[in-house]
Amino acid sequence: MENIVEELKNRRVFAERMGGQHKIDALHAKGKKTARERIALLVDEGTFLELGKLTSSDIPGLEEKSPGDGVICGVARVDGRPVVVQAGDKTVFAGTEGAVHIRKTKAAHAYALKRGLPLVNLSEGGGLRMPDGMGSDGISDKLFPQEMLMHHREVPMVTAILGDSFGGPTWLAVSSDFVTQLNGTCMGVAGPRMLEIATGEKITENQLGGVEIHHKHTGQIDQSADSEEECIDQLKLFLSYLPSHSEEEPPLCHNEDSLERRVDQLLSIVPEKQNRAYNMKKVLKELVDNGEFFELKPEFGPALLTVLSRIGGRTVGIIANQPMKYAGAAGVQECEKATDFICMCDSFHIPLIFLHDIPGFRVSSEAEKRKIPTKIMMWNQALAQSTVPKLSVVIRKSVGAAYGNMCGPTMGADFVVAWPSAEINFTGPEVGVNVVYGRELMQSENPKQDREKLLEKWSFDSSPYKAAAKHLIDDVIDPGETRVFLARTLELACYKNGSKSNRNLANWPTGF
Repeated sequence: MENIVEELKNRRVFAERMGGQHKIDALHAKGKKTARERIALLVDEGTFLELGKLTSSDIPGLEEKSPGDGVICGVARVDGRPVVVQAGDKTVFAGTEGAVHIRKTKAAHAYALKRGLPLVNLSEGGGLRMPDGMGSDGISDKLFPQEMLMHHREVPMVTAILGDSFGGPTWLAVSSDFVTQLNGTCMGVAGPRMLEIATGEKITENQLGGVEIHHKHTGQIDQSADSEEECIDQLKLFLSYLPSHSEEEPPLCHNEDSLERRVDQLLSIVPEKQNRAYNMKKVLKELVDNGEFFELKPEFGPALLTVLSRIGGRTVGIIANQPMKYAGAAGVQECEKATDFICMCDSFHIPLIFLHDIPGFRVSSEAEKRKIPTKIMMWNQALAQSTVPKLSVVIRKSVGAAYGNMCGPTMGADFVVAWPSAEINFTGPEVGVNVVYGRELMQSENPKQDREKLLEKWSFDSSPYKAAAKHLIDDVIDPGETRVFLARTLELACYKNGSKSNRNLANWPTGF
């Protein structure tokens, strides 16, 4: 038995060396970490239980060259909570996917769903391994199975792109609830070399799928960082806001920030004049516990903020207009961003808070080409189908159809209130007066005076008091009481069933 056990130890040591010390040294020389080092950064010390450690390629002759077949999988704890982890191993065939590699990742995914554990992907790799995937039998055996594509957000899936990633790692990323990408890496369907061979297009990795492309154009990543450590910390932070699976609520994190704390500082942050910009992030900082929040997709659709935070220790998702960008008006990207965020929050029982300061949508011929009517209604449909608790505060203005998209009174909100400075109308007074009375004013003997009278009348009609008088909104509140209001109404909205939703949006696609 001693000899048998010794052989097992030797096989384990061989597996732990991955592609060999020379390949590990080459990674370190580039300032990169191995798959095992990345796992060590992620998980609580001493908790990683590796599964499939003794696997290798099933191609004859490659057994000794392919420990783990390019991926390391297992179960561990992150901040005390169990998770399933899979990490691409760049030292074995550049992290490409062979038959055994894919079999391991399928098993990891299946176990995460079976036991309700978040799935964490530490990704780097070159996609499907050419020899393994060639032929009708090769490709037939290596496509994603239907059950992997129909997980209905039963558990959170998060991905860090920590090296150039094509094929499989990209499919995982765009199917995830949260993605962070290391600066200097590329994520795409195929790399520049294959693109040039297939289409003749010459392009750099950064131009093809670098961080800036995904931040500003595709929205396929939620955050980025300059180091692997920071990317992994972002995964852990995101998971801290979410439940481990769809049958439980997000964890409560009690803190010392009083629920009765007034936020009178908001009076100096938000200008009285409707056309003056301010940073909505400063408002968020005053409202949430200890001023802490985690923003998703900060550069995609920048006129809309989507953040995870806490009020009274309870996880909340906040959708807020950002007047610093396009005066807060939403375009195509903002619509996609809002829809994606609502689906994620509703799937994992995260209450939604809406902070309005939106003059409408950014309409143009280019926006029409990009289907902005469809994008607006997609946001609207997701909101209408969501069943998590929803609170809505009109801070300064909420104009036109955007009032509905920001969870106005007809969209299932538990409570809708406004600040006394709010303006609620089909269109802004300036635009409305110009459209309706433009010709009359041109013919008037005192156009300036007549215009001022019309603006005064339209401004009165737009005030929240008119809506409150007819009980079309629930109340007009003192801005300094906004945090108190949110804390109290959040508790009421979660009293019966907690924050649990019907998860109507769990089957909504993870991209549009």
